[in-house]
Amino acid sequence: MNSIYLRARGLFHRFFQSPLIRRIVKNSGYLFSATGVSAFMSMLQGILTARLLGPSDFGALGAITVFTSTINRFASFRMNELVVRYVGHYEESGDSARAAAVFKSASYLEMGGAIIAFILIMVLAPLGATYIAHDSSLTPMFRIYGTIVLANLISESANGLLQIFDRFQVMAIITTIQSTVTLALIVVAFFSDAGLVAILLAYMCGKIIGALGITVAALWQAGKVWGKKWWRTPVALLAPQRKSLLTFAFSTNISSTISLVAKDSEVLWVSAFLGTTQAGYYKLALALSNLLQLPVSPLPKATFPELSREIARHSWDNVRYVLRQGSRLAATYSIPMTIGLVIFGSWLISTFYGSEYLPAYPALVILLVGYTFVNIFYWNRVALLSLGRPIFPTIVNLVGMIIKVAGIILLVPQFGYLAFAGLLTGYYIFTVGIAAARALLDVRTELAKVENI
Repeated sequence: MNSIYLRARGLFHRFFQSPLIRRIVKNSGYLFSATGVSAFMSMLQGILTARLLGPSDFGALGAITVFTSTINRFASFRMNELVVRYVGHYEESGDSARAAAVFKSASYLEMGGAIIAFILIMVLAPLGATYIAHDSSLTPMFRIYGTIVLANLISESANGLLQIFDRFQVMAIITTIQSTVTLALIVVAFFSDAGLVAILLAYMCGKIIGALGITVAALWQAGKVWGKKWWRTPVALLAPQRKSLLTFAFSTNISSTISLVAKDSEVLWVSAFLGTTQAGYYKLALALSNLLQLPVSPLPKATFPELSREIARHSWDNVRYVLRQGSRLAATYSIPMTIGLVIFGSWLISTFYGSEYLPAYPALVILLVGYTFVNIFYWNRVALLSLGRPIFPTIVNLVGMIIKVAGIILLVPQFGYLAFAGLLTGYYIFTVGIAAARALLDVRTELAKVENI
């Protein structure tokens, strides 16, 4: 018994001996503390909402919220990734003026995207209500919820800035406050026997608080690091890097759009093809699958700045070490959790959500396979971005999207919402597998160059 303890202790110390891994775990730990609390609250929100609304209205709720987030992301440029990549690079080089100019440019571009998204939501809301939720009377709800994009004017850029300056604890606190407010309002709605409108307003309040909190924190951080007049930094400083910046921004925007079609608008697809009841089952399966991602979802945010720094320093041994240990860390949680959800998933659904939601269980089992694979190679995208390959994942995701959409047309009429679960899992294995292989190949190539010098 003592030998087993000593062996386990030795493995633990070897795993965390690197300052890089300790820093990644520490920063992701701040986010996980908030994510864990938020996930618990989110689960309670889901249980209360599902029981209050029933599968059909629960699916309609998903259609409304995902419709807004889909259009908002369509018009955005994933500015958090651009900020982390380039602000981190210039800060590492000691060029604070250009770092501030990048954040300023990203914020302006994101503002323009948010305004465009708001206009699109207002115009397209009747189509969303009619053809996705199959109820034109829901048009006002689509529009009301769509106003949250105005609170997110620069939230992506703000997120990126807080990441690069290691303000993960601040992000965690804001996330916890957002979840607490949302849960409190849903509890009131549940015991008041309120309906879909009250639940929608509860989600809105939480989202607005979270977005404004992140924005204020980032602007305060910018003033602290670059001075109160940082926003006067001329964008012209970036003229020599304009092409690379725009290439990065537009490639990540295209990649985001592909992701929206291929994986981030699943509830919309199911609702449009099969109705809001099956969308309700699928929404629940996705929500339970997210339990698998709890401690892993913060890791990309914590890993991205570290990879960018180490690659800028050409510390390729450290890069490989981070990727390898990151996968081991993710697998240690993901595999046992997947087994547990497969064994107890049907009991969990019937006990907490009600037996009317049991059709969600088969979809859950299928989705867990894909999410486990994504977790183990969680670093695939941020590694490629850090390596200066923003276009590669875009091409891979485009091919995966085309295959998946073809699969929807061929398989959904026969297999229903289970086809969506299978296709999403296949999409993840295909795209993440290729992206991870490309990143590892690049790192090995750079290591070989160093060894041959």
